[in-house]
Amino acid sequence: MNDPSAGKPAYDPQQLEPMLIARQHAGDVDGMVALFEADAVIDCGGGRFLRGREAIRDYYAEIVASGRKFAVGQQRPALICGDFALTSTRLSDGDVTSEVARRQADGSWLWVIDRYSVAWD
Repeated sequence: MNDPSAGKPAYDPQQLEPMLIARQHAGDVDGMVALFEADAVIDCGGGRFLRGREAIRDYYAEIVASGRKFAVGQQRPALICGDFALTSTRLSDGDVTSEVARRQADGSWLWVIDRYSVAWD
């Protein structure tokens, strides 16, 4: 694995997105899942919601196995209020992601909510 952040926690919520992409491109499913709290929820779109690390792991394993690669987008600065942060990225196709991260007891950040697209269908 060539990702220097592999296995390392994010101590800035802005690190979560690049870590997720780097780990996905490296095929590190467990590293991807490690960026989420145990009971995190992902809105994948199309009415599909994932809750918890097991469901998230299964989903990311499917994506990695398919060979699909997440795109690198333009991150907005995180909006931080106490132990919560709102992160977002505009992708090249115009979609905008939004995520809520929570500061952990050790000072690291993990996502608790991830919405792949804030656009309404």
